[in-house]
Amino acid sequence: METKVQKYLECFHLPLEKLQEISARLKKDFNRGLGKHTHHRAAVKMLPTFVTATPDGTEKGDFLALDLGGTNFRVLHIRVNEDEQRVMKSQNCAIPQEMMVGTGEQLFDHIAACLGEFVNSQDLKGQTLPLGFTFSFPCEQKEIDKSILIRWTKGFNCSGVEGEDVVKLLKEAIHRRGDYDIGSVAMVNDTVGTMMSCGYKDQSCEIGMIIGTGTNACYMEELKNVKRVEGMEVKEGENRRMCINTEWGGFGDDGALKDILTEYDEEVDRTSINPGIHTFEKMISGMYLGEIVRLVLVKLTQEKLLFNGETSKALLTPGTFETRFISEIEKEDKGVENTKKILADLGLTSNAVDLHIVRLICDTISSRSARLCAAALATIVNRIRVNRKLDHLKTTVGVDGAVYRKHPNFSEELQDMVRRLAPQCDINFIVSEDGSGKGAAMVTAVAQRLALQSRLLEDSDGEDDDDEEEEDN
Repeated sequence: METKVQKYLECFHLPLEKLQEISARLKKDFNRGLGKHTHHRAAVKMLPTFVTATPDGTEKGDFLALDLGGTNFRVLHIRVNEDEQRVMKSQNCAIPQEMMVGTGEQLFDHIAACLGEFVNSQDLKGQTLPLGFTFSFPCEQKEIDKSILIRWTKGFNCSGVEGEDVVKLLKEAIHRRGDYDIGSVAMVNDTVGTMMSCGYKDQSCEIGMIIGTGTNACYMEELKNVKRVEGMEVKEGENRRMCINTEWGGFGDDGALKDILTEYDEEVDRTSINPGIHTFEKMISGMYLGEIVRLVLVKLTQEKLLFNGETSKALLTPGTFETRFISEIEKEDKGVENTKKILADLGLTSNAVDLHIVRLICDTISSRSARLCAAALATIVNRIRVNRKLDHLKTTVGVDGAVYRKHPNFSEELQDMVRRLAPQCDINFIVSEDGSGKGAAMVTAVAQRLALQSRLLEDSDGEDDDDEEEEDN
């Protein structure tokens, strides 16, 4: 029986050589995404973030953070000093359904009102604090404080926002109120926030990775390789960098992963809300893993290799096998007990062999996800090492996302495989604490530090010029 099952699962197995091949394809896509003339048609978008440094430990001060990514948004007051990033206070604010499809002005007026109430309640009125703004919708970032909304997702469809700078819209809404003000604004992608929140604890953290409902990664790229950004020339010998938001979930949208897509992946894509888009993400992330397992269970039941060939209404209904079930089934101590309960709740009658096969299916699907993530991460760490002409790279990855955090074996398998794929890299992993809150504050804190250093440098250059003039006189 198990041999027959294994044959059905062979399509998910990815040996080391195949993963090396996938990593090589992604490397080409990275170059395409960074290229001046090729980025428009690249599947992996490689978006510039205009974050040009990671924390160095000297950042300090009080910051506001605004995290908008769904039907609720958070406002936070964060204090940064040499020892810690502390959330002094945070508040959740709801966005009414009608406001999600109303005008942009209504939405940003509501955000400005909630932010105003928070500033008032924290006795921060009169202070002009810098703000980190995590806005989790597809945007084209032009500068650290200028980000154009490409399109709304997640049920939002506010008029007058697509194609506009969301920082400008927020500032205009605050000015309409006139009862408080904010300082400089830094736009933050949640992956970048993950890297920056971890970078405060470990200054060798130059990569951020999320494996949750979706998947994405960012890393510090040499600025001279970011050909698509105009007006940021790098002088010979300068080591300037910029954080790149890879948007690696789109890897394979041009057919680059066709040879490893299974019939189950194709069905998940076909029935998704965005067919043909985010191919890589659909093989890896929490939004889709449960559905892949469900489709395999249906197939093996129809082939009479599971549950005596008897399906149930629940099993035949898309979305009923949740991704969290995979983690519960694969738990070392309570796995069998959990599996029995999950299958019973789905209206399925199981025996000991069924329980073993269901666990095997879950293990196969989650293992493929971890190995694909490892191949993508290895592409980044190998790239950084080669960029810097190093024989050996020591670096840290800041990670977040429920799949990485909650699955019992995922992180271990990913780490083991990435070390095999990048043997000349010594990689440490840190789980992020509140990337969209603390991380947003850190992006703002670093931008403030760099601006201050730049001003001090300009002042000192000005003094030198004055001294030269005096000598000439």
